[in-house]
Amino acid sequence: MHDLFELDENQLRELVNAKGIWRAFALARREAKEVRGSMTWKKVGAGTYLIRHSASGAQKSLGPRDDRTQAMYDTFQQRKGPAEQRLKALKDRTEEQRKLNRVYRVGRVPNVVVRALAALDAADLADKFMVIGTHAIYAYETAAGVRVASNAMATRDLDLLFDASKRLAFATTLERSGARSLIGVFKKADPSFRVMPDQLQTAVNDDGFEIDVIRRKATAGDTHPMRMSDEEDDFWAVQIDSGDQMATGRKFEHLVVAANGEMATMRTIHPLDFVRLKMLLSAKPDRDPLKAPKDRLQAEVVQDMWDKYLYRLERPAEPPAA
Repeated sequence: MHDLFELDENQLRELVNAKGIWRAFALARREAKEVRGSMTWKKVGAGTYLIRHSASGAQKSLGPRDDRTQAMYDTFQQRKGPAEQRLKALKDRTEEQRKLNRVYRVGRVPNVVVRALAALDAADLADKFMVIGTHAIYAYETAAGVRVASNAMATRDLDLLFDASKRLAFATTLERSGARSLIGVFKKADPSFRVMPDQLQTAVNDDGFEIDVIRRKATAGDTHPMRMSDEEDDFWAVQIDSGDQMATGRKFEHLVVAANGEMATMRTIHPLDFVRLKMLLSAKPDRDPLKAPKDRLQAEVVQDMWDKYLYRLERPAEPPAA
C-alpha cells in the first residue's frame, strides 16, 4: 500500500460542507446565468415586440406581443430577482467556506490550478476541457478524503485536453464570453500568463507554472493545425495519440480545493482509465526514463486509492429495507 493519509475529522467535516455549498453555488450560478441581461417591450411600427438584452448589450427579438411572449416575459421577471438574490447569498456562503477550508487545511491544490479551472467555468468553457496527467490525482484524493504522498504529486504544469469535436461550440462560447482568446481566459486567473513563442501549446506565468493545451490526433473533420482563436497570441493545441480515447472515455468530476481555500470543479478521466493509461505510458520504449518511474508510481497510487476508497462511488445503491 502506498502512502495515503486520511484527512482528520475536522477536515472531513469541512470537506463535506464544502461539497454541499459548492453544489448549491454552482446551481445558483447556472440559474442566474439563464436570466442575465433583461427583457423589455419595444414598439415597432404598429406592433410591440419582446426584446431580450444580453449582458454584453446584444439584442434579440423574441417575437410580437402575444400570450406566448407575455408568458416568457412574466416568467423571466419572476425568476430574475430571486435567482440573483440566491446567487449573492451563496457567494457570501462560499467565501465563508473558503476561509474555513484554509483554516482547516482542507485543500492543497495549487492556487493557480483552481483559479484556471474557475476561469474556464466562468467563461462557460469548462465542459470543453479535461484535466489529464498528475493534477487529476487531486480530484481522486479529494473524492477519497485522503492525501497522496508528495513524491507522486510534484509537477509544475497543468495538462488540459481540448475536445476537438466541440470546436464550433467552443468558438461561439469564447466569443460570447468576451475573452476573445483562450489565453485571455487564463489571464483572468493570472494576468502574467503568456503563450511561449517557441512552444505555442504552452502558457507560462511569472512563477514558472505552465498550462499545456493538447488535443486528439487530427481526423477528417478537424482543423489542423488548430489555433484556439483568431488572436495571434493564443494557444495552438498539440496532438497526442491517446487524446481521442480520453475525450470519449469515462469521465470523473469532483470538487477540488486550493491551498488558500478557493474551490472549483475538476473534470478529468475515470481513475481506472488513469491507471491504465499511466501504465501503458510507463512501458513505452520511447518514454523518458526519468518520467517512466513516476508514471508507474502514480498508476499504483491511484489503483490503491480505488481499491480502498473510490470503488464505493460506483457501488450500486442498496435496495430499500423490506
